[in-house]
This record gives sequence, C-alpha cells and structure tokens, in this order.
Amino acid sequence: MIIDAHTHYGYDYVFEEDLSLDDLLANMEKHKIDISIVQPGTVLDLKTVRKQHNKISTLSKKMPGRIYGMANPNPHLPKSKYSKELERCIKDLGFVGVKLNTFGHAVNPNLNAGRMVFELASKLNIPVMVHTGEGIPWSLPSTLIPIAKEFPNIDIVLAHCGGNIFSCEAQLAAQICPNIYLETSWIPSLTIREFCRKIGANRVMFGSDMGNNVATELAKYRTINLTKEELDWCLWRTASRVFKITTSN
Repeated sequence: MIIDAHTHYGYDYVFEEDLSLDDLLANMEKHKIDISIVQPGTVLDLKTVRKQHNKISTLSKKMPGRIYGMANPNPHLPKSKYSKELERCIKDLGFVGVKLNTFGHAVNPNLNAGRMVFELASKLNIPVMVHTGEGIPWSLPSTLIPIAKEFPNIDIVLAHCGGNIFSCEAQLAAQICPNIYLETSWIPSLTIREFCRKIGANRVMFGSDMGNNVATELAKYRTINLTKEELDWCLWRTASRVFKITTSN
C-alpha cells in the first residue's frame, strides 16, 4: 500500500501553479498510489478556498477510501470565518487534517494567527501539517518545538522537513518532541535514511507535494535499503496512523 500524505488539487494563487485533477489522478494510477491526502493550492480569500475544498470533497465522494481532504484556509482570515470553514471541512466534508502554510500565507506559528490553527486542531482532534523550509524564519522546524510541547495531544507533520538546509533542525525537533512527524518531499534520499535510523520509520511519511514528483519521491525510498517493515511505515503506516485512516492492510 502507498499513501501520499501531501498532494494538491486546485490553483495556487501564491506560487501560480495549476495543480490539476488530471495530473493528480494520472500519477496516482501510473505509480499505484492507493490513497492521496489532498489539499487546495495556496489561496488567500475565503470564497475561493471554499470552492477548492468543495471540489476536493466531491472528488473524495467519487473515490471513497482513496481521496481524503486536508483543509487549508488562510489563517489571516477573521477567526470566526477561519474556524467556521475549518469545522465545516472536518465535520461536514470529512477532511482528516489542516495545513498551516507558514510561507505561502506568511504566518508565524507562535503568533496569534498561527496559534489559532493549533488551538482549533486541538478542539477538533486533528493533525496539523506545517510547511517548513523555504520562508525562514517562520518556516524553521525549530519554531514548532514550543508549539508541540504546548499541544502534546496534536500530531504535527513537518512538510518538507525544513528542506535540505534545515533537515537537521527537523530531525532535532522530532527527537525532542514525540508528536512531531516528518513528511519528506524534496528531501535527499540519504537524509530520509538518516531519519529512519535516528527517529524511526514510524515517524516518517512519504509525500509528493505534486503529481509529477511522485516517481522521484518513491524512488528515494526504494533505493536506500530500508527493511520491508521500515518501507511499510514510511509509505503508508505512519500516515494511516497520524491521519486516522483505516485501511484493509
């Protein structure tokens, strides 16, 4: 089984990328991805992100058990509007988590807009995926250490593990905080192997970030001499546990 823990469907208005449905589905089929956890592109306004959330929900209903949604509203929206949309995504649309894009939405996780995301996630009992890497200082993995300690009941997924240059910080954050997990898109293969050895494969998860990157990310895992058990954890078990996805395996 393979779970892609981080992929997108919808136009990204910050990075001007068209993250198309055709790209998502074609790469799922080609590379035998069983389940994709899908989030919108980076969107600034409420009306547009609601439309993208609804499209992901429609897709999940057409492909039950294969597509799960992750909410990604802009944390700079008024709190009442942000919380209402997040609750709608989780309670009505069946989404399994929320994204905090420190870079795309220009959010410091430790200030009011960022803290709001974790407070609501704690109430809704959902994990938070946080962009780390590009966009420092707010996207430094170390910024999540105090948050992870304050909210030990929340599983926090470090998307991109700080990028290559800050991957050591991501590893340190995971060593300090047992509720921090590592999603490894765009990370070198040898760094992924180091994560598995030092943190444990049960804290590491595969993600592509976009359809055309699936093959590259899978090749990393398949060429670093992981055991079958380690590979199972990285390719699906970790994501299944963090996002509370029941599988037949």
